[in-house]
Amino acid sequence: MVVLPYKDRLELFSKYLQQLIMESLGKEKDLTGSVVNQGLSVFGNKGATDQHSYIQQLREGINNFFAVFIEVLKDRDHASSMVEPGVTSGDFLNGFFQGTRRALFENGRESVTITVDQVSPFSVGVLIALFERTVGLYANLTHINAYHQPGVEAGKKAAGEIIKLQSHIIGCLKANKHPQTITEIANSLNSTDNIEIIFKICNHLAANPDHGIKKTPGSNPFDSRYHISA
Repeated sequence: MVVLPYKDRLELFSKYLQQLIMESLGKEKDLTGSVVNQGLSVFGNKGATDQHSYIQQLREGINNFFAVFIEVLKDRDHASSMVEPGVTSGDFLNGFFQGTRRALFENGRESVTITVDQVSPFSVGVLIALFERTVGLYANLTHINAYHQPGVEAGKKAAGEIIKLQSHIIGCLKANKHPQTITEIANSLNSTDNIEIIFKICNHLAANPDHGIKKTPGSNPFDSRYHISA
């Protein structure tokens, strides 16, 4: 799903929909516990400027999406600036919107257009309510729980384990005064299964001065040694 709002003030709306839709509908299992792997990938940004980064693929690449155009009729409260004689910046914005929609249609790409009179608290609220209810309906039709995010929780729990392991690494370096390789640290912690994670943590620590970890480069990344600076 591609979201293309043609208004600067709706720049963050695509990002909001990405969070709403992907977090709510990206589910491995349905309500019965069956594996269904549901979800919609959402991306997009301001139509006028950012359409150039992906319209080429949308029109001529793999056809596995649909586009949502958001049209705002009112350009601004005051008169628009003239870009060419008789043509305002708002006219060009409308031309980009309609031209892009037509280019996709001519090549068999599906889209839907939502039109609002202007960007206002009311119109933004209506757009939010529309997509929230659409997500709820989609979840009901596909028999999934839109309000359960086990994937998000898994990421948070994994992050907690990384922080815990980092504390163990710092403690290990403090206890052993001589510089150690990643393998030596992993062996000291009885954590050889996590050697790649330990490698990442050590390089993060060495790149930042907060914990006083220093790195002495070796002949290859895993030969580098780490120690607490004096």
